[in-house]
Amino acid sequence: MNPLTVVIPFGSQESFERTAAQFDSSSLVEQILVVHDGGYNGGNRKRKGIKTASFTSGETVQQVIGQTNTECVLFVTQTQEVILGPSALERFLIVQRETGAGMVYSDFSEIKQGDRTDHPVIDYRFGSIRDNFDFGILQLFSNNAVRRAEKSFGPIAKVERAGLYDLRLKVSVDHALFHIQEFLYSRAESDVRKSGEKQFDYVDPRHQTAQKEMEAVATKYLKNVGAYLAPQFKSVPKTNESFPVEASVVIPVRNRERTVADAVHSVLRQKTDFPFNVIVVDNYSTDRTSKILAELALKESRVMHVIPSRKDLEIGGCWNEAVQSPHCGRFAAQLDSDDLYSGDHTLQNIVDVFRSGDYAMVIGSYKLVNMDLQEIPPGLIDHKEWTRDNGRNNALRINGLGAPRAFYTPLVRKHPLPNVSYGEDYAIALRLSREYQIGRIYEPVYLCRRWEGNTDAALPIEKMNRNDAYKDKIRTVEMLARQALNKRSQYEPTVLQP
Repeated sequence: MNPLTVVIPFGSQESFERTAAQFDSSSLVEQILVVHDGGYNGGNRKRKGIKTASFTSGETVQQVIGQTNTECVLFVTQTQEVILGPSALERFLIVQRETGAGMVYSDFSEIKQGDRTDHPVIDYRFGSIRDNFDFGILQLFSNNAVRRAEKSFGPIAKVERAGLYDLRLKVSVDHALFHIQEFLYSRAESDVRKSGEKQFDYVDPRHQTAQKEMEAVATKYLKNVGAYLAPQFKSVPKTNESFPVEASVVIPVRNRERTVADAVHSVLRQKTDFPFNVIVVDNYSTDRTSKILAELALKESRVMHVIPSRKDLEIGGCWNEAVQSPHCGRFAAQLDSDDLYSGDHTLQNIVDVFRSGDYAMVIGSYKLVNMDLQEIPPGLIDHKEWTRDNGRNNALRINGLGAPRAFYTPLVRKHPLPNVSYGEDYAIALRLSREYQIGRIYEPVYLCRRWEGNTDAALPIEKMNRNDAYKDKIRTVEMLARQALNKRSQYEPTVLQP
């Protein structure tokens, strides 16, 4: 028997045939399972149809497992045309055999408007549990690893969209997912949107059903690896510290002469039943930003124009500068230098949530707008997937928790943000949620202005990979910490209450 089963979705007849023909002619391929919704009429002796509504459903993946007796199974996960490189299938199989990996994947090239560009992917690690991890189109699974995962953790979940995700997570518990750092194939690129347009796909309301499936699968995985946290929380510690105001709005800024004054004025317009200020950490701007802020601070005593003594601060470091300063209030609320509070009661709403519960952090909801404040798709980002019982577990699956973010200052002073300009807010939210509750506001209280000056508007693949790898490492740290927390709790003596 040849070592390889190929699973391929049926799509455009022309591109499908060009892709499938390469597997037809390979002596390594024993069978080709064509997943279709009724439009496929069969082919040569190697091909066998699987009729189903979804390529990634649990039913489809379970059928594939049941019909595969070969050494490995190769999932072709998208309908774009794939062009195999020289000896690509041989290379996949060799690496799998020599590493014993549960799954292998590789770098690839993209063909856009006739031009070929490299598309490197990143290494998979313990914390890479997000469902949008970029494996490329080809994923080669060891059949032995699949069978072992099925025996240990049960069959694939009965889901419509998260079946392949469930398979990957179950296999990864006991086997490595190995990245071949070679460009083994090319694909025709179909999604030509910029990075800033793609990043909100996972919170698009149209995807909510799939998101709930992904959450259920990820939660089961966290239980399998001992990183799941039950909905039991510590009380937020009391403090004897005195604060100059009840709340501070923190705005880190560098070179935002076009937008920073609007941001500051949206804070000064806030109507509250408590005193507040705005701490603008000016990170050595080289345009007119510093001049604009100095003038605002002269006119308005609530504007604290802070220039750090250090010149090596990123956004996280600027936040630490603000919360450690004597100007900082009991609560520290976030506002980016190119965004706005949506109304005059945003800060009051945030503090009211702190006052209503035992929260270390409060996260609001925001609306995407252009520079004319007109709503743009997908509109409201409310992260309704956050629940008290499972939010801190589901947070490990997604790439962010929403905005604006606000913190109980004593805890942020105790747990500083990492000195980076991407993922710093995600890191502190994960850390705080490990022990404490996070409060939520589901109405839009924040306007996120998208424009060409956004730092994530159109990132090159190398920068996207660095960002994704960093957040995966944040997750890895947090999951290891949660594993250790669970292990400690197993051995702590039970104290009987009188």
